[in-house]
Amino acid sequence: MTPEQLIDSTAHFVRQTLQNAEGGHDWWHILRVWNNAKLIAQTEPADMLVVELAALLHDIADSKFHDGNEDIGPQTAVAFLKEQQVDPIVIEHVEAIIRNMSFKSSFDARVFHSPELAIVQDADRLDAIGAIGIARAFNYGGFKGRELHNPEVQPNLQMSKEEYKKTTAPTINHFYEKLLLLKDKMNTPTARKLAQNRHQYMEGFLEQFYGEFNGQR
Repeated sequence: MTPEQLIDSTAHFVRQTLQNAEGGHDWWHILRVWNNAKLIAQTEPADMLVVELAALLHDIADSKFHDGNEDIGPQTAVAFLKEQQVDPIVIEHVEAIIRNMSFKSSFDARVFHSPELAIVQDADRLDAIGAIGIARAFNYGGFKGRELHNPEVQPNLQMSKEEYKKTTAPTINHFYEKLLLLKDKMNTPTARKLAQNRHQYMEGFLEQFYGEFNGQR
């Protein structure tokens, strides 16, 4: 199997697996992250096979939809890649990226890093901010039955990893607890540049939101 065939097979597998997924973590999210990763990789030296496989498989079984099981995603990805007879070194690298790229992983001491991780992590974080990020945040909040905003519930800016995983706070709080923090967590120059515009868009949205919420606009 050529690298191109492997990527095509992986994309097909992911699209089929996520066909009924929540709208912020579905195939279209994967496609956007995949495209972001390829864009960033144009200016970053990296193993493109690893980058593309990790981008495609990073949310194949997100723990938040599997009772918090943080092993099921990497295990599902590894099982698929073994079926495709992928080089074990490539599989090991892809698994490490999937295990270390999420925002909640940033609560732990970093134990793994690679240029490929930096690219895929940035690609995923870009999809969490800007217009798409806003849409995804409210889509997931609705999926979980959360309030849009409650002025009586203040954002928790000092939460632990376990608190982050279990939060039921209004969606607006998520902007302060994660989304507005991502601009300064980008790894690559390309992602940092793209993040600036998306970050500003979110700030403008919040200003408009509060104005409307308070009957001022």
